[in-house]
Amino acid sequence: MTQNEIVDKTKIFVKQQLENAEGGHDWFHTQRVLNNSLRIAKNENADVFVVALGALLHDIADSKFHDGDENVGPRIAREFLFKLDVDLDVIDHVVNIIKNISYKGGNFEQTFTSPELNVIQDADRLDAIGAVGIARCFNYGGYKNRKLYDPDIAPKLNMNKEEYKASTAPTLNHFYEKLLLLKDLMNTETGKQLAKQRHQFMETYLDQFYGEWHGER
Repeated sequence: MTQNEIVDKTKIFVKQQLENAEGGHDWFHTQRVLNNSLRIAKNENADVFVVALGALLHDIADSKFHDGDENVGPRIAREFLFKLDVDLDVIDHVVNIIKNISYKGGNFEQTFTSPELNVIQDADRLDAIGAVGIARCFNYGGYKNRKLYDPDIAPKLNMNKEEYKASTAPTLNHFYEKLLLLKDLMNTETGKQLAKQRHQFMETYLDQFYGEWHGER
């Protein structure tokens, strides 16, 4: 089986797996991450095959929707790629990408790094900011039945992994606890450039939000 055939079969598999996924973590999110990963990879010394597979499978079973179990996604990805007879070193690489891609709070340290992870992580983070990022943020907040904003509940910065995963704070707090921090965490030059405009859009949005909240606009 050629690399293109493997990628095509992976696309079909991911679409099926995410058919009923929450709107911010569905096939369209994966597709955007794939497209931006391939865009960023053009300027990086990265294996495009690994990038494609890693991007497609990075959210195959997000732990947020599996009772916090971070092993489900890597296991599903490994089993699927093994059935396609993908080289074991490629499978291990993709699994390590899945294990290390997510933002888990300010004190989390990755245990693995590679140019391919850097590319996909930037693409995933780009989808968490800007106009789409704002839409995804509020969509997930609604999914979890969280308040939009509560002036009496301040954002918590530098949470550890457990605190971050357990947080039930209002959606707007997430801007300060994650989204506004991502611009300075980008790995690649392309990612950094793309993040600047999206970051500025979020700041403009927040300014408008507070103006409307307080009846000033």
